[in-house]
Amino acid sequence: MTSPSAAQKTTGKVILLGAGPGAADLITVRGARLLSAADVVLYDALVTEEMLALCPQAEKIPVGKRSGQRSTAQDVINRKLVECARKYKLVVRLKGGDPMMFGRADEELRALEAEGIEVEIVPGVTAALAAAASSKQPLTKRGVARSVAFFTSATAPGHPEHTTLPDCDTLIQYMGGKEAITTAQRLLAQGRSPSLPVLVIENCSRANERILRFQLGELEKGLAGCHGPVLVMFGEALAARG
Repeated sequence: MTSPSAAQKTTGKVILLGAGPGAADLITVRGARLLSAADVVLYDALVTEEMLALCPQAEKIPVGKRSGQRSTAQDVINRKLVECARKYKLVVRLKGGDPMMFGRADEELRALEAEGIEVEIVPGVTAALAAAASSKQPLTKRGVARSVAFFTSATAPGHPEHTTLPDCDTLIQYMGGKEAITTAQRLLAQGRSPSLPVLVIENCSRANERILRFQLGELEKGLAGCHGPVLVMFGEALAARG
């Protein structure tokens, strides 16, 4: 039987690395350096070719997960990470946005820790902050908004649907395109004004980024023509500056 100390010597290190919202030059300096040194990169579906160009030396393994589309199951990704750590010295798990924000980091951390594999987490720019920058709309505003909540309506298989919404001044819904009608209806039912400003950002920070402005009452009719990743932001702080 192999001793724990011997096993540790035969395994590499895994980096859970945030790629940021999409644009390759929004990755952190540390993230770019680690990509350039990686032996293997397991990357999400939303990671761009420009981002992968930062690691030409690495073996690249797609393990994308996209809502509503056929994708790699999380337990398969966990096993691949463990297998790669036993084969390579430096393994990068490249995730869109930030690994700790709707990135299933907990499941991957648990799988790696259970095998005694060293893990480091390198943050990335999460989509909400990139969207605020692209739209030039701060998420907080003195006298108007001093609380922000990030949420998603997506749930794990077998788990009940989340029907409640956060009680905050500014709400940011990740993966919100398909849920736009339901979210608008729930906010209106809570007593939010039909004129509440809504900002929709599709393909945040990419060349094909789109920024759309609505009022909450209009959003109840749904979003048409959005095909890329969509972030929906609600709140008085998002009102266009006159």
